[in-house]
Amino acid sequence: MNKPHNKSTRERLKFRQPDRKSLLQGGIIVFIMACTPFIYYGYESFPDNTQVWETFLFTYTTKFPSLYQYAWFLTGKVIPVILLLIWFFTCKHWWHWIILVPLSMYVFQLFNILKQNFDVDEVEIVYVIPIMMVLVPFVYLIRAKLFSQMRANDLKSFEEELLQKRSFWDQIKDLFR
Repeated sequence: MNKPHNKSTRERLKFRQPDRKSLLQGGIIVFIMACTPFIYYGYESFPDNTQVWETFLFTYTTKFPSLYQYAWFLTGKVIPVILLLIWFFTCKHWWHWIILVPLSMYVFQLFNILKQNFDVDEVEIVYVIPIMMVLVPFVYLIRAKLFSQMRANDLKSFEEELLQKRSFWDQIKDLFR
């Protein structure tokens, strides 16, 4: 009753050694993610009750009430940007483009903090709406295309269509087909 393994089954069962490049990239990503709590709590090392930070290398002045608050706002925006970028570049799902919406919101907030603008969380929606107007329909069209193709009886033709080399405009035209 034991069925001999064919070649494709043997290849799937064979242990695959990860290559050196993927191990290095994965190690860097894990290191960055492990360091995010330390980066976040880095604001506690900034001086409180002063707007000027003087060291032997530089002098930094902020418009915020204290450097401590400025660093707290800064780390509160930098950490989500880092984690959302990692998520966007490592996600293999079809919907990963929608991650750009919260990412763009945090990036605009971060730029407002760097410009030392006090209405940090009030202005970015004006800039995020155009991004959402492009991304949300685009992601929905991709979803509609995938689900309409998956509901079809012929999955082999769907796989062959995915493997075809097409230009960007041909792919856009296929979404509206």
